[in-house]
Amino acid sequence: MAITLQKFSIVGAAGNIEGLVHQPNEIACGIAVVAHPLPTMGGNMDNKVAVTLAKTFAELGCVAFRFNFRGVGNSEGEFTGGDGEEQDMIAVARYAQEQFGEELPLLLSGFSFGGYVAARAAQQLKPQHLVLAAPAVGRFAMPAVSPDTLVIHGEHDDVVPLADALDWARPQHLPIVVLPQAEHFFHGRLTQLRDIVKKHFNGVEL
Repeated sequence: MAITLQKFSIVGAAGNIEGLVHQPNEIACGIAVVAHPLPTMGGNMDNKVAVTLAKTFAELGCVAFRFNFRGVGNSEGEFTGGDGEEQDMIAVARYAQEQFGEELPLLLSGFSFGGYVAARAAQQLKPQHLVLAAPAVGRFAMPAVSPDTLVIHGEHDDVVPLADALDWARPQHLPIVVLPQAEHFFHGRLTQLRDIVKKHFNGVEL
């Protein structure tokens, strides 16, 4: 499937938000919005995990949006620790729905801090699907998520310990897909990350 990459820019609560759209050449079967890791640690929309997730969703037939949170790249504003970033993600999702249709299934996703933001945004947007890669539980007040949420975590995550993720998931009876020996940034494991996401959606109507 051929996929084109296009820039977009919208006005959010803190000013301009810049981003990129991965658009399949076929009619989209869904909309995916991907959030990047912690801006104060250098996270941006070109993070390899965020890019891998966006590419994977596009390969599944979604039009996939990744973007820079406020204060990152050419996105205006300043880091707020979650509140403003949640507003940014909601703004991008609503823009995507305006462009491609609210009738399309919505998928939210995020890596690390972006996973925390995606989980928060999901409470407002009520997406059909939520995919979290090494969400920053323990570091931020992660909300509970839908029981069909896909959570992927590395066994040897050195930033967000697996034990913290399990402590968060346990009261929810939420399964976690654990990649043995993988660490936080999934070095050398991005292909496996992609395959897990694709398998999760195999036979699922987006």
